[in-house]
Amino acid sequence: MHDIHASPGLWALAWRRLRADRVAMAAMAIVGAFLLMLVLSASGLIVADWEDEVAVNYAPPAFLGIAAEPLAGAVPAASQPSAVPENEFDPLAADIRELKSEMTSRPTQDVDMYGVKDPLAPEMKELRAGMAKAERQAHIERKPSLLFGADKWGHDVIKKTIKGAETSIIVGLVAALVAVGLGTLFGAFSGYYGGLVDDFFNWFYSIFTSIPSILMILTVAAVLQQKGIATIVLILGLTGWTGPYRLIRAEYIKHKAREYVMAADAIGASAWRKMFSHIFPNVSHVALVQMSILVVGFIKAEVILSFLGFGVPVGVVSWGSMLNEAQNELILGKWWQLTSAAVAMAILVTAFSLFTDALRDALDPKVK
Repeated sequence: MHDIHASPGLWALAWRRLRADRVAMAAMAIVGAFLLMLVLSASGLIVADWEDEVAVNYAPPAFLGIAAEPLAGAVPAASQPSAVPENEFDPLAADIRELKSEMTSRPTQDVDMYGVKDPLAPEMKELRAGMAKAERQAHIERKPSLLFGADKWGHDVIKKTIKGAETSIIVGLVAALVAVGLGTLFGAFSGYYGGLVDDFFNWFYSIFTSIPSILMILTVAAVLQQKGIATIVLILGLTGWTGPYRLIRAEYIKHKAREYVMAADAIGASAWRKMFSHIFPNVSHVALVQMSILVVGFIKAEVILSFLGFGVPVGVVSWGSMLNEAQNELILGKWWQLTSAAVAMAILVTAFSLFTDALRDALDPKVK
């Protein structure tokens, strides 16, 4: 039988304290909503059509009304060129009609008329598909205004913001996981073994902390020289492990001399088992809090990197790339893309920060 008077564990007490904090629960609900939005966006259930040009260039938000006149260079839908009618008196009409029919049926084939495999068939097929998509969109009547406005390409800003949130949040979460994983691994070895191992990791830690973080991030970005989400994750993960390392190392130094570790040593447990099966569960709350702190910092760092041109490549949208585009739009008085990305980022970062503070207090055993 279970003892009904058993004392609650660390996580049960932390959850009890967390539920008593209304601000923390509200912040957790907001963070949960963003994570749900991330899953739906990544699975394609929402905003899968964010690249569709559904509005005119720089379509204003609906509450501002319709723009007075189209921008220079914009082609009205009514004036777009239509297909040229066939001339019935053209002596080559039959030959042209046959050639068009052959070109239409050829995209599904990988060989030419002589039976030779065409090495450019896949590229030509992709090019034809892109041209067909562009032609279909050219005949779609673009809206003069949207609920939250449109960017210079006519993309819906709110859909673009949701898609950008997917990129920024994934970068923040995965990079924080990498940084905390490295910091925990280095801190565990350094704190448990001590001696030369501790000296080596402290020397390594001193090198990273002696260089300003932004310079370190830009240096790693310049060395990698390849844009992409994986590159940003590596940049942030390889430069952000120092904070978790310092705290985890101190916890391991404190716990390795306690009775339960000595008991594990007496029964012949290996060093790896003592570090990660016995000590780590008792210091995991430190790693969890550090990860939640780093997620906020890395989301902001991704925005800065993308804004400076070291972030996501062309064709991938993030909050940073949206802010990079918006700096040119502000000159034209188009502020809605900047506002949408900035407000979304401010809401998430604020909610995550409040939740992190509440989680740190809830996991602190000194707080009653």
